[in-house]
Amino acid sequence: MAGHSKFKNIMHRKGAQDKKKAKIFSRVGKEISVAVKTGGSDPDSNIRLRSAISAAKALNMPKDNIERVIKKVEGNDPDSNYEEVRYEGYGPSGVAIIIDAMTNNKNRTASEIRSTFSKYGGSLGETGSVSYNFKRLGSIILTKNIVEEELFEFAIENGSVDFELTNDKYIIYCKSNDLHSLNEKIINKFTEPTSTQLIWKSDVSINVENDNAEKLFKLLNLLEENEDVQSVSSNFEVSDDIMNELTV
Repeated sequence: MAGHSKFKNIMHRKGAQDKKKAKIFSRVGKEISVAVKTGGSDPDSNIRLRSAISAAKALNMPKDNIERVIKKVEGNDPDSNYEEVRYEGYGPSGVAIIIDAMTNNKNRTASEIRSTFSKYGGSLGETGSVSYNFKRLGSIILTKNIVEEELFEFAIENGSVDFELTNDKYIIYCKSNDLHSLNEKIINKFTEPTSTQLIWKSDVSINVENDNAEKLFKLLNLLEENEDVQSVSSNFEVSDDIMNELTV
């Protein structure tokens, strides 16, 4: 399994995905803000916004909250003026890490990301220093209340490029340009996904041993907890023994 998906699974097993609703709503709210800023406030003509709103609904974000976010952007609220920023760097054992953030203060975010890397033996790199080893893909996550074979066949027929499953969810990968259209098809056919986002996926994995694995997971967790960070992708590989030891 890819490092990105493994990390997401680790995060779930450690309970770190059980974050406060305010934090989760903040992330999806930023996606709505940027979608409105780049494509307008009409969901019928803005497929990215439509997708962001469906993700918000799947997370039980109240309708009033969604409308408030849209109105703030329409009113040119300076606090809603988010920029999409990507950071690339290396963690312990030379593991590649890509961070996608949305921020209204790039200096603050860059400083915090750099400090986090330094704290756990990592280092920030230049743009492109890591991403050349990754593919930019769409990721759609659904809970396991759908028949696997039916979802798998539907995903293949509608342009997915990969399909994974964990103990409690399905993960469908597609080309980045197909994310929002495939998301809509899944909503119409099955249900609202619990997550719809662009991620980075690498075909080249780096094996990480005991001490470095613990340090790496601390680094990845701290990056995920940053208020400005939308997603963290990596290319690590660890043995089942180490995985169990660190996630018990």
